[in-house]
Amino acid sequence: MNFRRTFQGNLIQALRTGVIGGLMLLLGTLQGCGQEDWHLKDTSHLLPDLQFTMQQAGAGDVTAADFKGKVILLYFGYTHCPDVCPTTLARLHAVLQQLGPAADGVRVLFVTADPQRDTPEILQRYVEAFGPDIIGLRGSDEELKKMARRYRVGYTRQTQDAQGNYLVTHSSGIFIFDRAGNSRLIANEATPVQDFVSDLQRLLREQN
Repeated sequence: MNFRRTFQGNLIQALRTGVIGGLMLLLGTLQGCGQEDWHLKDTSHLLPDLQFTMQQAGAGDVTAADFKGKVILLYFGYTHCPDVCPTTLARLHAVLQQLGPAADGVRVLFVTADPQRDTPEILQRYVEAFGPDIIGLRGSDEELKKMARRYRVGYTRQTQDAQGNYLVTHSSGIFIFDRAGNSRLIANEATPVQDFVSDLQRLLREQN
């Protein structure tokens, strides 16, 4: 009799344990299914939020607050760049095209790392060639240094040749901020267009 009660008790306990374990496994599976991985590198809490004071080509002085409510793609380059910059901006233009009407919620900020040559007029003509949602930003040497330090961007002016021409080596990261100006993702010039589109659509769906 005691053996039967002990056996029944152990059986009930085993069933309870199995049911609870199964429920926990199911909940874990459901939670895992609800989690969506980013295609780009997640920088949440790793980089500071969007903050700057610059001159917008064709418009005048602007700050990060002027772009609040938009998803921002921030990229440092220069108009005399022979390859990486035009390739990157062309890729971002393709991203905006694939977003369709949703692209109105996105702005690309192109910060020149060569303010000596990139006058507001030159910068404006350059970004206009890639689309209306790409904005040229230019600052003083000190403003540029401050902004570059904030996002750990490196840039170096190389020795000029006999004709006065020179290259500017610079980081190629594309920093992405949500509508509230929080750092969220980072990409580069080789990131597939569809990866950009997928993650930007997700950011655009988020509430402010």
